Amino acid sequence: MDLNAVRTFVAAADAGRFQDAATDLSITQQAVSKRIAALEKQLGVRLFTRTARGARLTVDGQAFLPHARELLRAEERAAASVRPGRRALRVDVIGRKLAPAALLRDFLRAHPDTALDVVTLHDVEAAVAALRAGTVDASFRAVTMPGRPLPDDITATPVLDEPLHLLTGPAHPFADARSVRPADLAGHRIWMPELAPGSEWAAYYADLAAAFGLTIDVVGPHFGTVPLPDVLADSPTLTTFVGELTRVLWPADYDLRRVPLRHPVPAYPHCLLHHRDNPHPALAALRDHLTRTAGDHPVPGEVWTPPWARRSSP
Repeated sequence: MDLNAVRTFVAAADAGRFQDAATDLSITQQAVSKRIAALEKQLGVRLFTRTARGARLTVDGQAFLPHARELLRAEERAAASVRPGRRALRVDVIGRKLAPAALLRDFLRAHPDTALDVVTLHDVEAAVAALRAGTVDASFRAVTMPGRPLPDDITATPVLDEPLHLLTGPAHPFADARSVRPADLAGHRIWMPELAPGSEWAAYYADLAAAFGLTIDVVGPHFGTVPLPDVLADSPTLTTFVGELTRVLWPADYDLRRVPLRHPVPAYPHCLLHHRDNPHPALAALRDHLTRTAGDHPVPGEVWTPPWARRSSP
């Protein structure tokens, strides 16, 4: 149904004259007549009776009027649901226990009235496709991977270089170390069970392993990351990498240890991706907040990132 014709019908019903409706709508009286005639033809009934004093609703017009008003209200609600500033900002954080989720929580504390819809997408290709389709407004990713430049309509803003830590059990040789050099991990078994082939994090850890002569086990003794604390707690040989802001929970009696990596500090380069034509005001606020607070997580000392990484600091 043509909502312009419905809007014209309601305006004519309220005004009582086609000429007054035309003035209210800033169109000609002839346009009013044509729209109402088209609506009457679609409905198969007469909506108005012309009189010397103007236009009077027929019985069918009176029956249709409340429904016409509801159609216009529904149109306004539909438009409002996607109007910039009214719709929740939809953000991909990769994983809800990872650093991007922590950055988003910081943003919410600074902007408590912002409506957010948080999702987790699989990899950078899925994220870029969603950004271009408009199904998400922003995504935290590491870019650009070798041979996979971003499309011209996608903008990437570096927001965090996240230092890596070792996570070990109490019997591991590095459990009591104040810090460990990446090169000292050569020959030690590092378990990363969910490095999905083709993902940006798999590319990052492949380059990290190559740079420092490391061996990373992507299968390990168990499938997935859920049993990771259980395995590490009992192992004198197994360790894994976790981001400084990554949340990992374990029972107190597991006595797991987080050990910073130094000389250099391997850092995972998080960026905020969004479509350059996205007008959502909360997106601009998020980007400004992340840029302004980028210095709140300083990396101590020399930093290592892959040569393809976009970094938040020199």
